[in-house]
Amino acid sequence: MKVLVVGSGGREHTISWKLAQSESVEKVFCAPGNAGIALDVECVNIGVSELDKLADFAEAKEIGLTVVGPEVPLCAGIVDVFNERGLKVFGPAKAGAELEGSKSFAKDFMNKHNIPTARSQVFTTEQPAVDYVNSEFEAGEKGIVIKADGLAAGKGVFVALNREDAIAGIKECFSGSFGESGYRVLIEECLFGEEASILALTDGKTIMPLASSQDHKRLLDGDGGPNTGGMGAYSPAPVVDDALMAKVDEEVLQRFLKGIQEDDLYFRGIIYAGVMVTEKGIKILEFNVRFGDPETQAVLYRLESDLADAMLKTAEGRLDEVELQWSDDTAICVVMASGGYPATYEKGHTISGIEAADATGAKVFHAGTSVENGNIVNTGGRVLGVTAKGKDIVEARKNVYNAVEKIDWTDTFYRKDIAYRALERA
Repeated sequence: MKVLVVGSGGREHTISWKLAQSESVEKVFCAPGNAGIALDVECVNIGVSELDKLADFAEAKEIGLTVVGPEVPLCAGIVDVFNERGLKVFGPAKAGAELEGSKSFAKDFMNKHNIPTARSQVFTTEQPAVDYVNSEFEAGEKGIVIKADGLAAGKGVFVALNREDAIAGIKECFSGSFGESGYRVLIEECLFGEEASILALTDGKTIMPLASSQDHKRLLDGDGGPNTGGMGAYSPAPVVDDALMAKVDEEVLQRFLKGIQEDDLYFRGIIYAGVMVTEKGIKILEFNVRFGDPETQAVLYRLESDLADAMLKTAEGRLDEVELQWSDDTAICVVMASGGYPATYEKGHTISGIEAADATGAKVFHAGTSVENGNIVNTGGRVLGVTAKGKDIVEARKNVYNAVEKIDWTDTFYRKDIAYRALERA
């Protein structure tokens, strides 16, 4: 069959690359793609928000399966558009996508279906939110999390350990920095512990977890600096042992599945649960309705099964027929970013050393790149996701940073401690 992947980031590069390895896939298209994706599959100049054009293309090219990467088209209803035309598509319908599109919707869903999560309140004006934060700190809270309610590309979250930072986060949201997403703010207790990312396939009848992973959201080594879209990830995450995975399955995944059934939410795709492992048990930080980025790079790098077969059966409601096999190796993805990210940064700098990095045995997944005058240049904040495997965490780190060090462009930046928690455990 022919497959269409919608998106242009490192996640979509990884999915396209993995789908192209399937014996059942005749050809992979990616819309709109990027410079690196174009080296592996055919890119099509259609934007992720051009829903009807994407459906027209799928019909014209007789696409057997469309896989939607980013959250924006999912929240806009791309799955509804494709379903109306009888086109097979991997992802939730618009109503289900609200689990990521609105943090307050997700919080209501979790509370309704007894999924453990942080205590929270929602505010639509600034002063009541400030008053609430003041009262929380006066009551002895050690931290507060401020979240823009809607989509903010992973940047509308402020983890504040004092009231000054919390109030600054509130003011940033209501200032218009995140558009309409920031005019509705979720404020919740700050959870302390170790995070893990749990991705699971679901067709609305069955739910199947993928290999565990751990993301590094903060910009700087040691988890300092502001939140980002993700500076690196690794799989598996040692914090997720068999006992913890069983608990996540029972308290989160099975309750999620029952919840979407009871609420009649069409969902045939991936659910991402951001888990915080606290002293009092697991709590869900957030739901995403698509593959994480950069978790996808690390997780799918270890997948030995046919991804196209798993995705097609998920879209067809036959997930119960799927079995997934995983490499015993550890995989690590290190994100190379433009200097200044997640604030302002310069674009158009020529990137060197990608072929040399690939030659080490690593895979360089492109996120924010394009071609200018025959050269690959940076066009985004997160530019590359260099990914490598090893028999254990020590070897995987050695391999991935060996590849990273071969790549350079003006003012490039990356964290040098990805997977440090796993290394400490080792």
